[in-house]
Amino acid sequence: MTSTHWLFGDQLGPGFLDGADGEGPARDAPVVMIESRDVFRRRRFHRAKAHLILSAMRHRAAELGDRVTYVRADTYREGLRQAVGGGPVTVHHPTSRAALALVRSLDGVTVLPPRGFLLRQDDFRGWAEAQRGLRMESFYRHVRRDHALLMDGGEPAGGTWNLDHENREQPPPGRRTLGVAAPYRPREDAVDEEVRRDLDRWERDGDVSFVGRDGPRRFPASRREARSALRRFLSHRLADFGAYEDAMLADDEVMSHSLLSSSLNLGLLDPVECVEGAEAAWRAGEAPLNSVEGFVRQIAGWREYVWQLYWYFGEDYRTSNALGHTGSLPDWWNELDADAVSARCVATVLRQVRDTGWTHHIPRLMVLGSYALQRGWDPAAVTDWFHRCFVDGYDWVMLPNVVGMSQYADGGRMTTKPYTSGGAYIDRMSDLCRPCPYRPDRRVGADACPFTAGYWNFLHRHRGRLEQNARISRAVHGLDRLKDLSALLEQERERGEGPP
Repeated sequence: MTSTHWLFGDQLGPGFLDGADGEGPARDAPVVMIESRDVFRRRRFHRAKAHLILSAMRHRAAELGDRVTYVRADTYREGLRQAVGGGPVTVHHPTSRAALALVRSLDGVTVLPPRGFLLRQDDFRGWAEAQRGLRMESFYRHVRRDHALLMDGGEPAGGTWNLDHENREQPPPGRRTLGVAAPYRPREDAVDEEVRRDLDRWERDGDVSFVGRDGPRRFPASRREARSALRRFLSHRLADFGAYEDAMLADDEVMSHSLLSSSLNLGLLDPVECVEGAEAAWRAGEAPLNSVEGFVRQIAGWREYVWQLYWYFGEDYRTSNALGHTGSLPDWWNELDADAVSARCVATVLRQVRDTGWTHHIPRLMVLGSYALQRGWDPAAVTDWFHRCFVDGYDWVMLPNVVGMSQYADGGRMTTKPYTSGGAYIDRMSDLCRPCPYRPDRRVGADACPFTAGYWNFLHRHRGRLEQNARISRAVHGLDRLKDLSALLEQERERGEGPP
């Protein structure tokens, strides 16, 4: 009896139905897709994220035609029972621990290896167990060698593994935008109209509640759209990506970023085609090495590293809280109420999240994540917020990114220092400090920058731990030179959790 193959909503590319390597479903196996309402009931997702996922699933079902049974049910269990009864089912390894536990608990379901990543989990484990410490740079070099990415024989292309030092340029002075070609934008169709009507009805009936806005869909919902977005990036935007990778501009939220993360995380793109396409652009002289290496590092390095660590660290990693942060997320943050915020950097980035469900990695890390870290908010709650509010957010994505890198809740298992700063960093790397009622060089007073004051308060609060860290100890000892430290600490106590 031929098994039915189950496609989750983040397994939408052709690779998840390709059984040529003997580790996929049977050729021409019938397919089941399940739209579970409970997924949207359990968490208050961003409306644009819910729209993108449902649109992508329904577009894929339309492509598969009579081959697929598409079920709308309250739960996955119910949907699978409706579709196949007790018949045999195959499914590729899901991307979350909860989903993996579910499929393993079901009778007649065979779990196939994961797809959409570069290394097998046992290969990563073998690499990790041979290391004295887990550091992304070492892993990145391992992947480059293993997949012959940007390599000239046994050496890295250009003679250097990592060109990050060339990718930290400040935004061009006096420019409100980077001035590069616009990214690919999809056109909505009848599927999107149907999705929007359904979401409206769910909200109207009180069945589901969302946060954020659902404007015209900005991200690909089909393989065709994702391929168009990749071609557009490689041909028109990759060349300018590297130098300003870490820069921010208030009026240019996308800069020269690829906007491909949601397509990769839905399974619409495979990481191999992305990094090989970027390398081909460099070898053809169409993009500089610092841009290409930076892009390859994001996918073959960081994305792959995060996926592997999610499984390697185990479920206990979820409750990591080395700094003992327990603060609740305030309502203005949960509601994405950018209009309540005076600090221009926080207001601008929160508005971007509210309106699109996306910002690039520096606003995520050095504005949103840094603010949460400085205020001592519960890292589990911060992780859940990022998961719900970003179109590319999934459990495997956000758990290591937020617990490990952004909130330093693992005490350094993943990164060597907390990623937070005073206002001077934001001022240097953006135009977000002008105009703003706060000054990045002020720690105390009515115009004290929330990040500058928050940074010193954070160092003071965790001095005992952080002064032992060689990468940040010098900054910690700078506390001894602050004559206004007592006033700063009192100011931060009085600030509370109101919007900055």
